[in-house]
Amino acid sequence: MTRVPTVYDVATHAGVSIATVSRVFRQPDTVKEATRERVLASVDALGYVPSGAARGLAARRTGVIGLFFPGLDAMDADAGRRLDEGDDGAATIVRDVGGSVDTRGGDLYFDEVLRGSEVEAWRSGFVLMVGVGRGATAHETFVDMAGRVDGIIVLAGSVPEDEIGRLARRLPVVVMAGRRHGDEVDHVSVSNAEGMRALVGHLIDDLGVHELAYVAGSIGSPDDDERWQGFREALTERGLPAPDAPDHRGEFTREGGRRAGRELVSRDRLPRAVVCANDQMALGVIDAARIGGVDVPGELIVTGFDGIDAGRLSTPRLTTVEQPMEEVGRAAVQTLVRRLTDPERPAASVRLPVRVYLRESSEPA
Repeated sequence: MTRVPTVYDVATHAGVSIATVSRVFRQPDTVKEATRERVLASVDALGYVPSGAARGLAARRTGVIGLFFPGLDAMDADAGRRLDEGDDGAATIVRDVGGSVDTRGGDLYFDEVLRGSEVEAWRSGFVLMVGVGRGATAHETFVDMAGRVDGIIVLAGSVPEDEIGRLARRLPVVVMAGRRHGDEVDHVSVSNAEGMRALVGHLIDDLGVHELAYVAGSIGSPDDDERWQGFREALTERGLPAPDAPDHRGEFTREGGRRAGRELVSRDRLPRAVVCANDQMALGVIDAARIGGVDVPGELIVTGFDGIDAGRLSTPRLTTVEQPMEEVGRAAVQTLVRRLTDPERPAASVRLPVRVYLRESSEPA
């Protein structure tokens, strides 16, 4: 193997000091243009690649920040599946006429948050490490990731709060979603309760809806708790009875929404509106209504929360509360980078606004 070029080789080749080579990579504006171009020409000629590990040791940083999500159903389904080998790129035809819709779209929220986190980490000069844990593996995955990064972003509810508190004493932590608890860590969330309250208020005040069913997400989800709170507050503020528990739980999946929708459609009396804690469940309710011959919105109004692309492409298009998912990821990374830059700054709480979109699933075109 050819010997890997080092920073010493680059310095000798360019006729400059090692410190100058370092400044070209770390602070290029402090190096004269002619010198910078000579160093970069040597880098290109030698095929030199700066060592992230070496820079990390010098700066006592890894240059990596972590993003920890709870496990996803799609990953559980694929876990342990044997990957086919030796098929020589064969093509297979699968007849799927009349088959079920892929339910893994429930992960679209994470896709958007991840995209924003990746973009902002890159802009800030960090590499993003993504970890996923579920059940018994969540603790081990979280602890292992924490030992490899400069700071970590974690979705509220994916690990116990006391564990987050312990980790925050030695590593910068940003919590996403739900309401802020305590002052130990930085927090990024959206206006869940406010958005749901505005949506339900519109259904009652402007559309005259008084019979509403609620399809909740997963137990223990801080976002779900806030949206349920906003739903109940909207009813109470208008003198309507607020239920003690949701009508159904759809676990934030489209299939869960279909199950809830099938049960609602089978009742002797339909509610006038079904309010869902996320878009995927709302789309599942619309699926069930279509199959059951129930007109949306003529007989049944359906609303969601999140603002995923599928809601804009559905028939009818979905009335929803759009949260800035990509901006949530970006804000979390920005908050973490500020914490790394200024460890002594007071804990911050960033709360991003939402927007209610009224579409054909609640109002005929």
